[in-house]
Amino acid sequence: MTRTVNQARKSQFVIQNHYNQWMNQKLYAVCKEVPDKTRKKDMGAFFHSIHGTLNHLLLGDRLWMGRFTDTAFLVESLDQELHSDFEALWKARTETDTVIDSWIDALSESDLDRIITFQAVVTQQTHRFRLADALTHFFHHQTHHRGQITTLLSQLGCYFGVTDMMWMPGIEIVNLPEK
Repeated sequence: MTRTVNQARKSQFVIQNHYNQWMNQKLYAVCKEVPDKTRKKDMGAFFHSIHGTLNHLLLGDRLWMGRFTDTAFLVESLDQELHSDFEALWKARTETDTVIDSWIDALSESDLDRIITFQAVVTQQTHRFRLADALTHFFHHQTHHRGQITTLLSQLGCYFGVTDMMWMPGIEIVNLPEK
């Protein structure tokens, strides 16, 4: 089967989405074992703490999904706390990942060329991007901040396992005949 360029684009977003879900589940499982006071301790990260960074990731994902679906998700700031309770945060994260998964699954190739227009939270300036480019940012943003969380967890001596997308279950091609 030969893929066209367009088919390859969507498949990359499907993979990024699976990676997003896999890593969120892994990190939340580790973070659950960290005492709440430690999770919320200012450790010098951009969003201060593990909890603050997890909150920012959820906020960012909901903000971007609102932009993608033309359904406003209003926030006061990018460091706004959506949930102070860890269990509520994890539940909201899981629900949001389910929404993202369904939305990515329903995307068509032509959707990826659609132009989205939105107003930035910080600058209040209006921006326009192709959906494919905004999605690339969306998934890179998640990876960037999860990298900060793994650094903070490492500083606490917590083991979170392998984080490389190549070792995510289901990505490796198996059972192909040898050439």
